[in-house]
Amino acid sequence: MNQTIEELHELLKEKKITSQELVQESLKKSHEVQEKYNAFVTILDEAKATEITDNPLSGIPFGIKDNYSTKGILSTGSSNTLKDYIPIFTATAVEKLLSAGAIPVNKTVLDEFGMGGTGTSGHTGVVLNPWDSTRMCAGSSAGSACAVASGVYPYALGSDTGDSIRKPAAYCGIVGYKPTYGMISRYGVFPFASSLDHCGVLTRSVADAAIVVDNMKGIDPQDMTSWDSKDLHLYEHVKDDVKGLHCCYIKELCNIESYPNPTEELKSHLENFKNKLELCKELGIEVEEVSVDSALLEALPSVYVAISCAEATSNMSNLTGLIFGPRGEGNNVFEMMMNHRTHGFSPLIKRRFVIGSYILQKENQERYFKNAQRVRRLLVDTWKKLFETYDAVILPVGTGPAKHLDGDKDILSHDTEVLEEHLQIGNFGGFPSITLPDGFINNLPVALNITGNCYNDETVLKIAYALESKMNYKNQIAKEVE
Repeated sequence: MNQTIEELHELLKEKKITSQELVQESLKKSHEVQEKYNAFVTILDEAKATEITDNPLSGIPFGIKDNYSTKGILSTGSSNTLKDYIPIFTATAVEKLLSAGAIPVNKTVLDEFGMGGTGTSGHTGVVLNPWDSTRMCAGSSAGSACAVASGVYPYALGSDTGDSIRKPAAYCGIVGYKPTYGMISRYGVFPFASSLDHCGVLTRSVADAAIVVDNMKGIDPQDMTSWDSKDLHLYEHVKDDVKGLHCCYIKELCNIESYPNPTEELKSHLENFKNKLELCKELGIEVEEVSVDSALLEALPSVYVAISCAEATSNMSNLTGLIFGPRGEGNNVFEMMMNHRTHGFSPLIKRRFVIGSYILQKENQERYFKNAQRVRRLLVDTWKKLFETYDAVILPVGTGPAKHLDGDKDILSHDTEVLEEHLQIGNFGGFPSITLPDGFINNLPVALNITGNCYNDETVLKIAYALESKMNYKNQIAKEVE
C-alpha cells in the first residue's frame, strides 16, 4: 500500500478502490511482513471495511502498537507477564480513530513495555529492519515502524518515552511525530514513565502525520494531563509558508570536530545534515549555530535512565500476577509474586526495575532521583531559552543509519552518546518533535529531527512539511539491501 492517506481517501471517495480491498491488501501484506520481519503480535484477520465519509481516515487500515488497550483484542505490551491479557476497554486514542472510521488490522511488536531502543526484547522475538534484515528497527515502536515502512498501511500508532517513535522512524526511512505532551490522551496506554510518555504516530509523510494526530488529539476526562487542543488545526496549517522563521542547531552535536574518532558513517551523516540546513535557507528559514554547555549535554543519558527507571518501577508494581496475567507459582502471595516477576520479565526489564528501586530508596533519592530532576529542569530551561529566539531546533538523528543486530559490527563510543540520545530532551520538556528522512548512507535511510516549544506543533509540522517538499523521500517504501 504505497499511497498516502490523502491519496487513498481520494481513491475511496471516487470509488476507484473499496475499503474492503484495502483491508484485504493490508492483511495479505501483514502476513508477508510477519514472515520476513516479525513485526506483529496479533493480525486481525476478521477486520472489516467501514463506511467512507468526509473524514480522510475512514475506510483506511492502520496498526496499533501493542501497549494500547483494545477491548476484546490481545494487548500484551510485548511481555510474557501479559501474554494472554485481553482488556475490557479501549484506549481513548484508539477510540477516536475507530470513531473516524479507521480500521485496525494488527497489533505491532514493541520492546517489552516500551523499555528498550532496539526492537529486540519483545516476548515474540526480534523485529528486523525491512531495509536490511541484519539491522535493527530501533525501539520501542519497532513493529509499527517496520510495518509502515513495508507498505502494510499508511500509518501506525506508537508511543514515545525517550525516542521510541522518532528513532525507529529514522531507522526505517519514515516520519515519526510525537506531539506536545498531553495533546493525545494516554488513557488506556500501558504506562512506562508517566512524566515522559507521549502518544504519537508513524507515517510516510508529514501531512499524514498531521491528519492522524488531528483525529487523535483532544482533552480527555480520563487523563488529567490532557489539554484542550481544539484551536490547533495541524493539517489545515501544515502547508503554510515558512519564510521568516528562525531555527538553530547545536554546535556541540553537529560539528565533526566534537568527535575524536568519527566513523565514515558519522562523517557522511553530519555532512548530509549540513546540506539540509542549506535547504532551510532556500525556503527562507534563517538558521544559526548555537552553543550549549557540553557538561549539561553529557548528563542527558544518565538523567533519562534515572527518571525513567524510577517511574517505571513505580508504574509497574501492579504487575504481580495476582490481578491479571499468568499467575506465578508459590505457597503464598509473596512467593507467587516473586515467581511471576522473575520468570515473566526479560533481563533488560529486570535490570531497569533494580535500578529504579535503588534510585527510589529513601537514602538514595536526594543523590540520584532529585538530582536527575534538577538536571532535567536545567536542560528544559536551556531549550526553553532557545525557543525565546528560535522557532525550532533542528538536529541529526543518531550517528547514522540503523545499527546491526550483531552489535559487534558497530563502534559505539561515549563521545557519540549524546548525539544518539538527544531526542530525550523532547520528552523531558514535553516538546513537539518530528523526525523525517533526509537521505541515505550505504543505501540505508538517515534522518533529521525538528523540535519546537510546547503547543507550537503547527510550526514544527509546517517546517517539516516544507523540508520534505524539497527532498525526495516522501512516502518511500523500504527496499531491502541485497
